[in-house]
Amino acid sequence: MPIRRSTRIPVRSRKNDAAPVLQFLIILTETDPPVWRRIQVPGDYTFWDLHVAIQDAMGWLDYHLHEFRVWNRVRRNMEHLGIPSDDDFGQPHRAGWDVPILPVVQDSELPMLYTYDFGDNWRHVVMFETYGMVEAATRCPRCVAGARKCPPEDCGGVGGFENFLEAIRNKRHPEHKSYLEWVGGSYNAEEFDPKEVHFDDPAERLRMAMEA
Repeated sequence: MPIRRSTRIPVRSRKNDAAPVLQFLIILTETDPPVWRRIQVPGDYTFWDLHVAIQDAMGWLDYHLHEFRVWNRVRRNMEHLGIPSDDDFGQPHRAGWDVPILPVVQDSELPMLYTYDFGDNWRHVVMFETYGMVEAATRCPRCVAGARKCPPEDCGGVGGFENFLEAIRNKRHPEHKSYLEWVGGSYNAEEFDPKEVHFDDPAERLRMAMEA
């Protein structure tokens, strides 16, 4: 994919019916060494679609609520995008499926913050890196790089994840056996292969979310 940076990303090119693909770097904050992914998504994605791609690339199971915080250059304020509800912790949320990502990455060079599971508070920095024009038939979204396994769901945030890793590495730890049983018998923190990432259909995931 040709790498370019531009303030104006074309919606589509007539040459070979090419369409824009946007590349993002996602880093799970406070993990050391960091858990990170690099993904490429279609330029016509919404923030809901990007949410699903991040979940799938990271290895989360989409059990909990999420939100994006993005800078609105026109209003000069931070917007909160996610699933609107009556319990938004005092913050107004726009529906992510109503907001395309392309205008946001064109108008701001600031990174976005993606939070998943407000209890464990998994915070991800999402940085737009590049775009390229590819044939519309090219498979996308896709994960092109990354490192380290996603933390287990509901392990208690970054602090709980560190305790979990310490326990499974130390056979004498009082919770070593119970933690291994909890994650199915084994957990390799260094294990990640971008080729094994499977991306779900965002429209189907939205339908399931609305029926829940």
